[in-house]
Amino acid sequence: MIRKLILPALLFAFVLSSCAPLLHAKQKFKALIIDGQNNHGVWPQTTQMMRKYLEETELFSVAIATTAKTGTDDSFHPEFKNFDVVISNYNGAAWPEATQQSFIEYLKTGGGFVVVHAANNSFGTWKEYNVAIGLGGWGGRNEKSGPYVYFDDQGKIVRDKSAGNGGHHGAQHPFLVTTRNSKHPITKGMPGQWLHEKDELYDMLRGPAENMTVLATAFASKERGGTGRHEPMIFTIEYGQGRVFHTPMGHGINSQQCVGFITTLQRGAEWAANGKVTQEIPSDFPNADEVSKRIGN
Repeated sequence: MIRKLILPALLFAFVLSSCAPLLHAKQKFKALIIDGQNNHGVWPQTTQMMRKYLEETELFSVAIATTAKTGTDDSFHPEFKNFDVVISNYNGAAWPEATQQSFIEYLKTGGGFVVVHAANNSFGTWKEYNVAIGLGGWGGRNEKSGPYVYFDDQGKIVRDKSAGNGGHHGAQHPFLVTTRNSKHPITKGMPGQWLHEKDELYDMLRGPAENMTVLATAFASKERGGTGRHEPMIFTIEYGQGRVFHTPMGHGINSQQCVGFITTLQRGAEWAANGKVTQEIPSDFPNADEVSKRIGN
């Protein structure tokens, strides 16, 4: 009788021990990248690069939702509520009204959103989108859209209500990114300055800029065709219960190979998903003197 009882007990214990890794496996964040239209022709490649970067962390499972190539895609209705974070690599025609409403509801109720480069050009007349992203460029944006936001030479934030169009950049070039908030989970542990690979340095961005925290800036020098001001390069927005991470960096393949871009994307997406960052700053992160790239990504 004792032997009959011991054998099933041992078998049960073995099954439990075999399943333990599965029971304790960390559930991944569900991420959705949106693309399909973009004035940057490399968007199919940059979408795959960003997908790879997120999956490399082992924190995310990544899906992609692609619209029709032109015009409003009436069949575009992602189930945003099924995802922890949405990443936009989209700059094109308006989404269907129902999709817009679903997206805003997703954000207001705690969803995460990541805005990359030209995604801030999108939807210039969509009020709630512009509130959610804080600042944008082009798309008919002007003083009615909100102030220009930049830092002065004393390190103070300026909200400039001057008239003028939103969105501009000079010639592409490598530029220094200056950390302005080293306590935020996204930028904690980053150097005070680091050199970003050749990229478009967006300036003259403007928008509602409500509940926005600028984490890092870059100086748009007049010699390079810029404003001569310190422009936001990494920032966050609180929108309802949702969290938005926004970076104007990432124009093309070269700039998205920059370890600075990769790291901020990875950490920004994790923060947008749950308000925390568990990833460490990698050992190959750039410094103030030298760009660091991961070729082949």
